[in-house]
Amino acid sequence: MRHLIDPTDLSVEEIQQLLELAIDIINNRQKYAHVCDGKKLATLFYEPSTRTRLSFTAAMMELGGNVLGFSDARTSSVSKGETVADTVRVVSSFADIIAMRHFKEGAPNVAAQFSRIPIINAGDGGHAHPTQTLTDLLSIMRELGHLDNLTVGLCGDLKYGRTVHSLIKAMKRYEGTRFVLISPDELRLPDYIKNILPSNFVEVSTLEEALPMLDVLYMTRVQQERFANQDDYERLKDSFILDAKKMTLAPEHMIVLHPLPRVNEINIDVDQDPRAAYFRQVENGKFVRMALIYTLLQKTQETAKQSKTLSATTHRCTNDRCITRTEPVSLLAYTDQEGIERCAYCDHCLKMN
Repeated sequence: MRHLIDPTDLSVEEIQQLLELAIDIINNRQKYAHVCDGKKLATLFYEPSTRTRLSFTAAMMELGGNVLGFSDARTSSVSKGETVADTVRVVSSFADIIAMRHFKEGAPNVAAQFSRIPIINAGDGGHAHPTQTLTDLLSIMRELGHLDNLTVGLCGDLKYGRTVHSLIKAMKRYEGTRFVLISPDELRLPDYIKNILPSNFVEVSTLEEALPMLDVLYMTRVQQERFANQDDYERLKDSFILDAKKMTLAPEHMIVLHPLPRVNEINIDVDQDPRAAYFRQVENGKFVRMALIYTLLQKTQETAKQSKTLSATTHRCTNDRCITRTEPVSLLAYTDQEGIERCAYCDHCLKMN
């Protein structure tokens, strides 16, 4: 099967085709109203979601298909100890395509090994969120008209922010992309992501420093629960709140994106600014997921693409949040460009058993 587990599973050309299809869907809604008649999407959401789950549901319904699944793993056989592999084997008998969100990093990779139907990663822990990335790219293209030669500011939780990690993986492949990283020291990018950044990235400590140079500001929440020291959080939190006063420092063409939900990192006085694109971004998510579902259902006989060369390993993952720590799966690894052996499921370093 052809799956979408990581943004790099899609080439730049394939992403462009998906974005163009999404725009065609926007402009010709009736044309696509019955293209998935008789097809079923299973939504397997092991952790809470509002926008992503409802977006997938709305997408499939607008294509003419049906939706089944669960929004709380406690209402499924998972509560009885069923593994991801077994759940997917079962659901493959009932549906034509699966969208999965899981709190364990690498869980969609496991699902893809055992599924007889396409798997879409709808977010796995702090690892990846490729359909949010497609949403982000469609939003940038519709707002700014192009995806190359842009300066993108990433603000907030860059360490655990799966949307940030996925967006970097996708946008670094476009010519002239420059990243500006805006975060407290405690929440900086993990090394496995920083190592793939173009060499011209910049790290700053306040929004005020970054705003004048940006084409896109991608906001995420500074998560209080990640700080060991409450005083550090109190000292830093106001540096990463966007408000109307700070927006006066930004270029007139800059857009503000946010994967949502927001807490207090974007003041409501920004909502009326025409550069605030985060609610338009939500609707783009439905259209790009329509394009993705339709495309993957057309590619059910196509072999899944691997962006890395994988091999069996006897080393264990160092990431406590990795699916390999809790489920009996084959240990697989790849070697990154720095020569470091990494887990094929979550990208973290491996170590000897």
